[in-house]
Amino acid sequence: MLAFALSYRQAIDDITGDRAFNLRTYELNEGEWDIVKQLCNVLKILKDATLFFSRATPNLAMVIPAMDHIDAVLATQSIDATLSASIRAAVLMGKKTLNRYYDKTDSSEVYRIAMVLHPRHKLEYFKNAGWDESWIATAKDIVVDEYKRSYADRVEPNVAVPPTPMKKTVRKLTSMSWWPIV
Repeated sequence: MLAFALSYRQAIDDITGDRAFNLRTYELNEGEWDIVKQLCNVLKILKDATLFFSRATPNLAMVIPAMDHIDAVLATQSIDATLSASIRAAVLMGKKTLNRYYDKTDSSEVYRIAMVLHPRHKLEYFKNAGWDESWIATAKDIVVDEYKRSYADRVEPNVAVPPTPMKKTVRKLTSMSWWPIV
C-alpha cells in the first residue's frame, strides 16, 4: 500500500490538494511523504520474509536463518540516523517483538534439529552465526539424544545396504530465490 502511494504520489497530492473534493485534511506534507518513503523501505524486509514463507516450499530449517537476517537488518535500521526518530523507535519495537518469537524457538528442540540435519546448514550455520560453543554443543547433543531415543534401536547391526543411485535434480529458481537466506 505504501509503495502504491509512493508510485501515485502526484495523483494523491492532486486529489487531496483540490478543495473541490474536500480532502485537504488528508493531504501529506513533505515531511510526511519522507516518513512514508522511510517506512516503505523499513517494512521491505518483513514483506520479503512474508512472501518467502508463503511460497509452496518453506521449511523449518529456514526459520532461524530468516530471523537472524531480519534481526540484523532491524538492528542496522534502529541506529540509522537518516531515519526519523519515530521510524527508529518503531523498528526497535519490531526488533523486540522478533526477539520474543526467537526466544520461543529455544523451548522447541525441532528448530535446532532441523538446522543440524539440513544439508546446507548443519553445525556450520551456528558457528558462522557466532553462536557460543556451549550452545553449538547443546544443539549437537539434542540431535544425538533424539536419534538415540527415536531411531537407534531400529538400525539392524552389520547389515550392508547397497548405495542408491541419486538422480540429479535441477533447482528451479523462484521469485524469492535471491533472498539472502535461501
